[in-house]
Amino acid sequence: MNWMMYAVGAALALAAADVLVKAAAGRLPNSLGMLLYGSVPFAAGVIWWLIDRRNVGEAAITTKGVVFATGVGVMFATVTFCMYAAFRAGAPISLASPVIRLGGLLVAILAGVVLWKEPLTLRYVMGLMLVFAGIFLMLKR
Repeated sequence: MNWMMYAVGAALALAAADVLVKAAAGRLPNSLGMLLYGSVPFAAGVIWWLIDRRNVGEAAITTKGVVFATGVGVMFATVTFCMYAAFRAGAPISLASPVIRLGGLLVAILAGVVLWKEPLTLRYVMGLMLVFAGIFLMLKR
């Protein structure tokens, strides 16, 4: 399957998650929201891992892999905490979510170019400038 289909699915799920966090913020303690958020992927991960072990067998597990995967969990927990806090503090979803996503996009672009030596073309740089302009225009009053 083409990677773009997965990317679109992830983007749609991420957008739905933002809407659901905004809807939940202020209706329960942020800590309970985080607990519920974390419980679902944890359960899904355990089930997937057990099925994978049964079908594929033992896979190589490296210390770096465990550290990086744990870092993913820490970062998503931080995102969730910060989003609940921002929405509870009154952030409009139409402003906060795009700024959060575009800011993350800038960091991902930087990582791709610096760490993985991904190509940086003129068209790519122009798109990057549009992202900066978008954040600026959304935040400017």
